[in-house]
Amino acid sequence: MKDKMHHQKVYFCDDQALVSEQMQCLETLYDFNFTRPTEVKKREILLSKLFAEIGDNCYIEPPLHANWGKHTHLGDNVYANFNLTLVDDTHIYIGHYVMIGPNVTIATAGHPIDPERRKKAAQFNIPVYIGNNVWIGANCVILPGVTIGENSVIGAGSIVTKNIPANVIAVGNPCRILREINDRDKEYYYKNLRFDGE
Repeated sequence: MKDKMHHQKVYFCDDQALVSEQMQCLETLYDFNFTRPTEVKKREILLSKLFAEIGDNCYIEPPLHANWGKHTHLGDNVYANFNLTLVDDTHIYIGHYVMIGPNVTIATAGHPIDPERRKKAAQFNIPVYIGNNVWIGANCVILPGVTIGENSVIGAGSIVTKNIPANVIAVGNPCRILREINDRDKEYYYKNLRFDGE
């Protein structure tokens, strides 16, 4: 079963051993989500217990939701706003300096279209890769098998169904490349609002 989970094979996710193992993740998430804002050290300890890897200077705003936790890998300086959902039935790799807006879902799991197999709790998983210095806007959904290249921006509300290359702004449902990041972006930070001298 574990082999199928991590090799893009169809398996049946109602296996009781899997359900019991997931309960450990849910217990840790409960503890994390009910910490007080001042309990910074406790949150750090719980996240290091939850995730496969977590780099330095990461901050995740509760509540956080995850299927396993232990299949998620975070680089340094990752920031995630509230209601991040990690459907990490296989591995999610998040690079350094990634910013994630509120209500984002990153999903590695899918189910067959065939209704008879779905009725039996059939599932497959494909890993997700998010490069360094990516910004994912609020209310985005990243689907199984997607890779997002470094420095790219995913606009709010986007549904990312296919790979997004590095150094672009991509938006929409389905998410498409709007344009490349360019020199104008060094001068203007939002629409026609210009940076002051820095």
